[in-house]
Parts: sequence; structure tokens; C-alpha cells
Amino acid sequence: MGSGWHEWPLMIFTVLGQCVAGGFIVLALALMKGELSREQQRLVILSMFGLWVLMGLGFIASILHLGSPLRAFNSLNRIGASSLSNEIASGSVFFAVGGIGWLLAVINKLPQALRTVWLVLTMVLGVFFVWMMVRVYNTIDTVPTWYSIWTPMSFFLTMFIGGPLLGYLLLRVAGVDGWAMRLLPVVSMLALLVSAIVVVMQGSELATIHSSIQQASALVPAYGSLMAWRLVVLVLALVCWIAPQLKGRQPAVPLLSLAFVLMFVGELIGRGVFYGLHMTVGMAVAS
Repeated sequence: MGSGWHEWPLMIFTVLGQCVAGGFIVLALALMKGELSREQQRLVILSMFGLWVLMGLGFIASILHLGSPLRAFNSLNRIGASSLSNEIASGSVFFAVGGIGWLLAVINKLPQALRTVWLVLTMVLGVFFVWMMVRVYNTIDTVPTWYSIWTPMSFFLTMFIGGPLLGYLLLRVAGVDGWAMRLLPVVSMLALLVSAIVVVMQGSELATIHSSIQQASALVPAYGSLMAWRLVVLVLALVCWIAPQLKGRQPAVPLLSLAFVLMFVGELIGRGVFYGLHMTVGMAVAS
């Protein structure tokens, strides 16, 4: 029983991976709209470096989860048959295609026509990567607390909460200020609202899940307070992001950076609860 913090490498990996996938979609759409000047496009592409740094940190964290980091490549031994292998493979392909395409774009070796193909392909790979993360946990029918609709919803909601904020931050780093950017806080607010509903519904469902020796609601006794703190931290992140805009100003990069850190902390709390809810059916399960 606990809050799942013993799985901190996986918490960092999954949250960062989902945020990076969402952030890339934001930047890719900004580039594909065709409303940016050539100089702005160059700066946006340069700002993508932040995505690959975060993705790299996520993979480093995932390696630390392994019993022997030197055997990390063994996790790819069962691609197609193992959800874990599929997750690592899909993440690696997303990272590689995105990173190599970014490097070619930075050194002006990526033709304009191919750049669009690269952006679309990497967006698709990012979404597929998040889905493969879901499959690692959502296919284990002997873990009833993960074998539910709440797992894919939680993972994709992290992408919709953190992705727009990360994308907005990097667009501001690139000096972009467009009217369409005002839609990004709305996306995150709506995702946070749905996430709050998921928290309530999942919390009520936990009381109905038990094995012959274990009650799901007892796995994380502080479920309610932890999720409340998560929502508070996420709301503070949105306030840092949105409050300056309500006053007719663009939020400064340092304030947006603080907002992203708060969002990351909030999602780590939620992901810790997710891992803390791990249980097996034992001799019997009822729900």
C-alpha cells in the first residue's frame, strides 16, 4: 500500500513521453498552418530541441527502472508479442524519427515537401506511442484496477493537459504570438475538467473492486487527498498560464516554465496513485 512513488522512473517516463507527444503536435500544427514567417518557422524548429531533451530524460528514467541498465536492449526482444517491447520500440521510433527529422530541418537538409511528411508521421507516431503505453497496463486482466477505461483516459488526458502547455511554452521561446495559441489553454482546461470527473468516478469504483484478500480502496488510503492536491497544483499551473492573458498580456517564458513544472508535479502525483493502485486478483475478484 502507498502512493506508488517507488515507481518514480516509470512515472517520469510516462508523464514526459505523453507531454512530449502532445507538445510535438502543437508545434507541428503551428508549422503546418503556413502563417509563420520563414524566420519564425526556423525558431519554432529550433525550440523543438526542448522536446527531445525531455524525451531523452524520460528514456534515461525508464532505463533506471530496469534491474540492469546495461541490458536495456533486451526489452526489445519480443516486439509484437510483448506490450513492454512494443512500448519501448514505439517510443524509440517516435524519438528517432522526430529527432533525425528535426536535425535535418535545423541544418536545412529537409525539403519543404518532406518536412510536412515528417511532421505528420511524427505526430502519428507520438499518438501511437501513448497508445502503446496504455497497452502495457490495460491488457493485464489480472490487475482489475488497471484493466479499465480509466487507464487510457488518464494517459491521454495527460497528453491533452501537458502537451498544449509545453507546446505553448516552446512557441513563446520561439517568439510566436498568434491568436490560435489562445485555444491551447482551453484544451488543457477542458482536459483537466474531464480528468477531475475521471478521478471521482474511479474513486467510487475502487470501493467495488476486491480480491479474496485485498480491497482496492485500501491500496492508496490517501487517494482522495492526493488527487485533491493534484488538482490544486494543476489549477495553479493553469492560473500561471492564463492569468496574464486575462489582463491582455502574454505570459513570460519564466512564468510558463513555472506553469509547466507545476503541471509536471501534478501529473506525477496522479501517476504515482496509478502505480500505487496495482493489485492482482488473487483467488477471486469482484467488481
